[in-house]
Amino acid sequence: MANRTVKDAHSIKGTNPQYLIEKIIRTRIYECRYWKEECFALTAALLVDKAMELKYIGGVFGGNVKPTDFLCLILKMLQIQPEKDIVVEFIKNEDFKYVRALGAIYMRLTGTSLDCYKYLEPLYLDYRKMKRMNRNGEFEILHMDEFIDELLREERVVDIILPRLQKRQVLEESNELEVRVSPLEEDLDEMDTSEDEEVARSPSPERNQPRIKYQDVDKPKRSPSPKYKRSRSRSPHRRDDDDRHRKSKKSKRDRHHRDEDRSHKDRGERSRDKRDKDRKRDRDNHHS
Repeated sequence: MANRTVKDAHSIKGTNPQYLIEKIIRTRIYECRYWKEECFALTAALLVDKAMELKYIGGVFGGNVKPTDFLCLILKMLQIQPEKDIVVEFIKNEDFKYVRALGAIYMRLTGTSLDCYKYLEPLYLDYRKMKRMNRNGEFEILHMDEFIDELLREERVVDIILPRLQKRQVLEESNELEVRVSPLEEDLDEMDTSEDEEVARSPSPERNQPRIKYQDVDKPKRSPSPKYKRSRSRSPHRRDDDDRHRKSKKSKRDRHHRDEDRSHKDRGERSRDKRDKDRKRDRDNHHS
């Protein structure tokens, strides 16, 4: 009985409001100590006091899949289904940031696409820091505007699958929602206009100075490379010695080739003489 949804509750997205949280996580919440001790017989009036005691946000953590207090209160709100005015007051609460976060995620789960954009987009201007517990049971720093951006863009937040949200462009084209103008655009426009005025008032010294042609600029002279320097600084006597050396090498090569040709010629003549002697000896033997 304690875990059932109230009788006069309206169905959300065509189903029981508590079914927006997965069954496994919902079972873990029913079994946790905080749900049994703090959330038993909790009404919408007493829910505010419990929300003010929150110190961080988060889904489930640890190997045993333990739910956080923040997740337990979300399920309690889905169970008792408070009125829309109470949820709007949660969102407008500026003193307790975790109360605002609780109302924002409940509005994202149960509200229409128009209500989500209408009530959650103004929270982009809230830059307060919050603590969020991750799956490992460790705390992370998160800003309120980042949390709101996750609610409007991501598919899963604090281990809850969010319902499908209609795109803002479609609502703007159907004239159900006005075009959103970021407050930062006005500041940027003011900064641009102020900079243009300052530039127009103050003459720049670069305009009054004459232009320097590229040819008038003295280029640093490059020192010749050592190889180039040696080749240019060679004396005529050195060049004569080099020519003489090349000629001597050429003459040596020519002399070597002549010697080789002569040796080939001598070997050929000796082989012919030997063949003639052999033929003569054969003829003498034949006649005898």
